Order: sequence, then C-alpha cells, then structure tokens
Amino acid sequence: MSEPSNRTFCKKERIVSRKLIETLFQGGCSRSKVAFPLRIVYMEKERKEGDEPVQVLVSVSKRHFKKAVDRNRVKRQVREAYRRNKYALVDTVKRIEGLSLPVVFIWLSDSIVDSRLINDRMEVLLRGVSEKLAARHCRIAETDNG
Repeated sequence: MSEPSNRTFCKKERIVSRKLIETLFQGGCSRSKVAFPLRIVYMEKERKEGDEPVQVLVSVSKRHFKKAVDRNRVKRQVREAYRRNKYALVDTVKRIEGLSLPVVFIWLSDSIVDSRLINDRMEVLLRGVSEKLAARHCRIAETDNG
C-alpha cells in the first residue's frame, strides 16, 4: 500500500536560497515561537508562481553536537516530525491567497531526545503558527471587507 504523494517531504519544500535564509535569521520581519527543544522561525512573504506554500530548513548547531552523525540524526528526527504534522500549517497557508511561509526549525537542546517528544512539540508549534496565521488573516479580511 503506497502513501499519498502529499505525505512526503520533497526537495521543492526545502529552503535553498541563501538570500531567504539570511532574511529569516536577520529577524526584522520574522516571528518565532519555542516548544523546547525546538524553535520555529517563520516569515510571511508573497507566493510566486510554482512556489510551495511552506518551505522548510532544519538547523542543528555544531555547538550542541560536535559529531556530524549526531547532528544528522536530530535533523532526520525533526524532518520526520514535520512530515507527519505539516498538514495543519500547509492547509492554512494554502487557504490564504498569495501567501508563502518560509520556516526554520532550530534545535535548542544539547542532547538527543526521543522522537515522540519531538513529534509532540512539532505538533504544538505547527498548530500554534497555523492558528496565529488564520486569526491574523481573518482579521485582515474582515477589515478589508468592512
């Protein structure tokens, strides 16, 4: 039994633009939320033709894990947690006309944690961002129509 194609995390969903990464980390128009051991940093921008509604980058610092094998394991855990829980956020962003959401997940802990905990925290972060976006754009639509 094969999974539907929307249950994947494909290359188009990854942030590769250095310029976009720098803009996200400069913090001017980006927002952030923490659910330890993860921090999510996101920024609203205009969606261009062919862009994915949500693009993701996972960052695990050398300061936390000296060995690349440990950093890679944590990145795999975070990507898998995102893949499993992304639908709340992706569906919300798709409903908002012309919105694209670049997202960075930053690892904050010095230790490797259980995948279930990462999955739970990812769900909390994505649901929180999704609700915040929906509420914000609902208010904007109401003021435009009113």
